[in-house]
Amino acid sequence: MKRFFKIYLLIAIAGFALMSCGSNETNSNENTEKIPVEIITVDVGDLIQSVNYNGDIEAEYEVKVFSKIPDRIEKFYVDEGDFVRKGNPIAKIIATTIEQSVRQTEAALVASKAQEANLKVEYERAKRLYSENAMSKQQYDAIQTQYEAAQAQVEQAQASLASARSQLDDALVTASISGIIGKRYDDEGDMANPAQPLVTIVQMDRVKITFDVTEVDLGKIKIGQNAVIKVKSYPDQQFKGKVVKVSPVLDPLTRMAEVEVLIDNADHLLKPGMFAQVEVTTGKIEQKIIVPRFAAIESTTLEDINGEDQVVKNYFVFVVDSNKAIQRELDVIYANHKYLAVNSGIEVGEKLVTLGQNLLRDGSPIMIVNEEPQVIGKEERQ
Repeated sequence: MKRFFKIYLLIAIAGFALMSCGSNETNSNENTEKIPVEIITVDVGDLIQSVNYNGDIEAEYEVKVFSKIPDRIEKFYVDEGDFVRKGNPIAKIIATTIEQSVRQTEAALVASKAQEANLKVEYERAKRLYSENAMSKQQYDAIQTQYEAAQAQVEQAQASLASARSQLDDALVTASISGIIGKRYDDEGDMANPAQPLVTIVQMDRVKITFDVTEVDLGKIKIGQNAVIKVKSYPDQQFKGKVVKVSPVLDPLTRMAEVEVLIDNADHLLKPGMFAQVEVTTGKIEQKIIVPRFAAIESTTLEDINGEDQVVKNYFVFVVDSNKAIQRELDVIYANHKYLAVNSGIEVGEKLVTLGQNLLRDGSPIMIVNEEPQVIGKEERQ
């Protein structure tokens, strides 16, 4: 039945438009022609306030794993999409030179320890002789200096060995965090470049969106506010997140500030790199007259406000009074893409024209072809 009324109304409006272009005889009867319209009853309700921005999905944490050794990759233990735990092997780098260095420093440590042992015996003997006045102070000091130098050589050899072994340990590249291998940049046999990562590890149980907001909207956004996220991959699904960061400063070039929204992503449906639309809930208008935006006729004017020319948007609607259309200007306190929150201009219970209003003038006679209740749920008013 509703579909029938819609079709009938469109045909009637088209017919009225054609008649308005007819002969003078038709024009003489213009005042008697009634314009078909649809109406609703004006009512109060709640309206969610929000701001909308776009951004890219990012992993909550993303770590690039590098090789410290510029040598050939002997083996890869992971591939893209694999889950790894912190400390798991990622790749093995050929480190022949470092292995030789380890063996050399091990040999140097053995030699320095042997020398230290010999000089220790000599030093203990010199100390005894010196205490018995059987050795001069000069001779004793010379032996003590040699012994201390040998001890320093042992310490230096131990440090060199520890450094060489640490470098050899770096040949086995391990995961610095637990997560999923997001991208692998090389293959076995490639030359590892310390300036280029081998892989990236991402944590996707939660993802984030970072976007820049205007100076006007910055004052509306607070940490903890709810956000709704939509992506093209799942057009019928909404994901819920929260604002977790708001930059305390604005970029002086763009006059915009960075905002970060965090989203639970236990099913890993949201992938880093996806383009997303973000709607952040900034407030709620309660118990105000709510008007469908499509029912209003919008116009803009240039007005002098506080000595400055500013563009002002005006909203007009038609209400029904004794089978005539009466034009009203609305005092709109908030508008989104679907609804207007109205402070004044119409009253609760009045009949508001929602279809056919573009053919009306103040006082035009009308014919109501359909009346619908204004049933708008909370989800619709967001």
